[in-house]
Amino acid sequence: MTTETALRTRYEALLAETLPRVRARIAGAEAAAGRPEGSVRLVAVTKGHPVEAAQAALAAGLTDLGENRVEALETKVPLLGRDGVTWHMIGHLQRRKAARALEVADLIHSVDTLRLGERLSRLAGERGRTVPVLAQVNVAREATKSGFDPDAAVDEVAALSRLPGVDVRGLMTMAPLVDDEAVLSATFAGLRRLLERLREGGAPVGPELSMGMTHDLEIAVREGSTMVRVGTALFGPRPE
Repeated sequence: MTTETALRTRYEALLAETLPRVRARIAGAEAAAGRPEGSVRLVAVTKGHPVEAAQAALAAGLTDLGENRVEALETKVPLLGRDGVTWHMIGHLQRRKAARALEVADLIHSVDTLRLGERLSRLAGERGRTVPVLAQVNVAREATKSGFDPDAAVDEVAALSRLPGVDVRGLMTMAPLVDDEAVLSATFAGLRRLLERLREGGAPVGPELSMGMTHDLEIAVREGSTMVRVGTALFGPRPE
């Protein structure tokens, strides 16, 4: 058995244990919130894990895979293809890497400034295509996080949504890494309310809410998340 085959086998065995638990957590959160089963999409985040983890995820029936770096997508997408899988760019995207992201990402979660949106709009126009994105909002106002300022987000995301070639399918946020349920709930509810204001105001923004990760997905689902980004609970700690 080659090293690569052994590594894939190890990830497949791990997912056989972890994936049912994660799916049960999501289903339980949907039920507790009175939401239909299957209303929340699971994005399996293979950030920091080798291509064998992504192969095992696809073999387990996971069709949404997330990476936080363009370079990781550039490695994995050519090897695994795009048929039957949606590739999510979930990490900070520098404007100088926007063109590269367009080539490998099916949905960019992390459009965090109008300038980045304008860059994507120009690139999309040059290619005669539309780029699906989510607008990242720094609801918790953390200095270490990127995102639109929540006070300006309604106007700025509305402007983003009207750029040619940019399809804003919804919003994304990252909650603080804390155990305080009130803080987490307020963060996710804040994003939901922003989306409601945008859509009520007529901005052409879709209904997606990308929020919730391994440690807080139940709270995110309760507050309206439509997709959760889960890595550690599926694949374990990232290798050194």
